[in-house]
Amino acid sequence: MAPQPSPAGRRSGQEKGDYPWWLVALVVIGLTLAAVIIANDVYAQVFRTVFNGVGITIFVTLVGFALATLLGLGIALLGLSDSVALRQIARFYVEVVRGIPMLVLLFYVAFVGAPAFVAAYSFLTAPLVNAGLAEPVLVRDFSLMWRAIIALMIGYSSFIAEVFRAGIQSVDQGQIEAAKALGLSRYHRFRFVVFPQAIKVIFPPLSNDFVAMVKDSSLVSVLGVSDITQMGKIYASGSFRFFETYSIVTYIYLILTIGLSLGLRQIEKRMRGREGRR
Repeated sequence: MAPQPSPAGRRSGQEKGDYPWWLVALVVIGLTLAAVIIANDVYAQVFRTVFNGVGITIFVTLVGFALATLLGLGIALLGLSDSVALRQIARFYVEVVRGIPMLVLLFYVAFVGAPAFVAAYSFLTAPLVNAGLAEPVLVRDFSLMWRAIIALMIGYSSFIAEVFRAGIQSVDQGQIEAAKALGLSRYHRFRFVVFPQAIKVIFPPLSNDFVAMVKDSSLVSVLGVSDITQMGKIYASGSFRFFETYSIVTYIYLILTIGLSLGLRQIEKRMRGREGRR
């Protein structure tokens, strides 16, 4: 009897023979819509207006995700520390923040957190302000865009912390013990032994969170931040062309998210390919 291929081999064969017709369909639809935008003056005008918010959307996403990743890594390391108090603090943060809807968190940071921070800062710096050594800070000095970025950072850091925790815990304990036996410090064990192996587990869900933040960045429009969604809302409310406007908004978001997903998937495949050659 001929040997049966392993499940991994069957999956690999299916992936190789599975032509991405879905991608071909998306490209055809995308090119068709692009032709419509070029040929139709109404769609072209909507596109030019909405496209002005792309830069803000990209900026909010990149800065928010970078800060969320750093904060999430810190929370994950606290959760894996030897201190029971630090582990409990990390667990408390993750469970509380994950239970708050992102829209509520945006409102809370923007209209509760920012005024509270300004009040605390003004109280602490009152002697310096009275002496003329510092300028008073007002709530309006904090832009709504940065309040939105901070809210996204806090919200996503709880999910990213769990991603890092799972990835770090996936590393074989024997290798960590071997690194200890070689005399590597905690920092060097993490840098040279744990993190290079954990990143293979961390990268796929982390990239999913990145794509999700592109979509969730549309929530900043409720604060009046001039992103893609806000520009669409402004144009639609003035022209009453809701179908054309939100079709263009959807089209731009799909270009961003699908393009990003394909790029991240290629990076993931290259990581798996390098691992397979070792």
